[in-house]
Amino acid sequence: HTRQNMSSFLNDIIYMPSYTLYDHQGFLLLSLVSSIMGAGGRMTEKEREKQELLGRAGAGEIFQRAPTDKPAFTLAQIKKAIPPHCFQRSVIKSFSYVVYDLVIIASLLYAALVWIPALPAMQQLGAWPLYWAAQGCVMTGVWVLAHECGHHAFSDYLLLDNIVGLVLHSCLLVPYFSWKYSHRRHHANTGSLEHDEVYVPKKKEALPWYTPYIYNNPVGRLGYIVVQLTLGWPMYLALNTSGRPYPRFVCHYDPYGPMYSELERAQVFISDAGVLAVSLALLKLASAFGFWWVVRVYGVPLLIVNAWLVVITYLAHTHPALPHYDSTEWDWLRGALATMDRDLGVLNRVFHNTTDTHVAHHLFSSIPHYHAMEATKAIKPILGEYYQLESNPLAKATWRSAKECIYVQPEDRKGVFWYSNKF
Repeated sequence: HTRQNMSSFLNDIIYMPSYTLYDHQGFLLLSLVSSIMGAGGRMTEKEREKQELLGRAGAGEIFQRAPTDKPAFTLAQIKKAIPPHCFQRSVIKSFSYVVYDLVIIASLLYAALVWIPALPAMQQLGAWPLYWAAQGCVMTGVWVLAHECGHHAFSDYLLLDNIVGLVLHSCLLVPYFSWKYSHRRHHANTGSLEHDEVYVPKKKEALPWYTPYIYNNPVGRLGYIVVQLTLGWPMYLALNTSGRPYPRFVCHYDPYGPMYSELERAQVFISDAGVLAVSLALLKLASAFGFWWVVRVYGVPLLIVNAWLVVITYLAHTHPALPHYDSTEWDWLRGALATMDRDLGVLNRVFHNTTDTHVAHHLFSSIPHYHAMEATKAIKPILGEYYQLESNPLAKATWRSAKECIYVQPEDRKGVFWYSNKF
């Protein structure tokens, strides 16, 4: 590349006042190489340069914390920047994505039932993992569409949204209405230490005594991540793991639990009935074709769906750059902005852009996914430094969050809490 391009890049780095630069050997060269080669996804050159500064403290990289002052802009100003058609929902377009995903799922299922068994034994060993990975990713896309139904982002008809969401989520063993209501409260209280519903961090004094032995060594940390990816989602639904504390036991399947009001109980019963119906259908399939047949065809892809849900939501809300607030500081707008977009490259499309438009989704959750990219592009100039985007590899990002985001504590300002891992 030309000397002029290199000079421009160095000039941008030197005169970037919002970052603190450290003199690590080879860091500037790595930044330059990354700028030339690109970091993947849809990031601009400026964002690629910024990503070289976002990362892990104490390991040659630094990150810029999100601003915590009340922003100069309002929610109305953010909304005004978004083209009005982004808020329009189309039944035909929304259903086209459902049909598209279901066709792919049916095609992969046909391959699993007809093509893979016809392969030689050694080739089958390689074909099944490919099926599981592909089917799990596409089923995650279906999960996202059901999630849109819960936000009334699928169509203009609430009844239709609820019917579609109930069917799709039940097929993935998710209690649709139960999770819809708890998730709605998460959106209403994002970033609040007292009232957020999921991934609520603890203060240091509230941690159990064994916490340092788990998180402060690689083996324990790896075990924590494995448990999170395999059991995290069902444990949240059944036991409210990582959720906010309630005065008594909380379960998404309990219509009389403290999580739900009297008006919501009937729909929680309907959610339970939907999950029960699909479970009985799976038992009949197991009796007809065998337990391991159901595991191979459905069970393993579902485990992958659950793992993706944990990764997507965990990394969107658990990052050293993201603040949390107690009741003295929290307000809805700053809480909604305390989340992270993540560029997953080709998987952005498979997951219907749920990861790379997460900030816009928290600001305007009724925007359909097929308009969310345009909405994100429109709001980024308004949000400025309040907009957070990361494209580190998933394994690296997950390991860093598990290592560094153990508890929260206030630092410069009371009421504003940051992640820490110091014991």
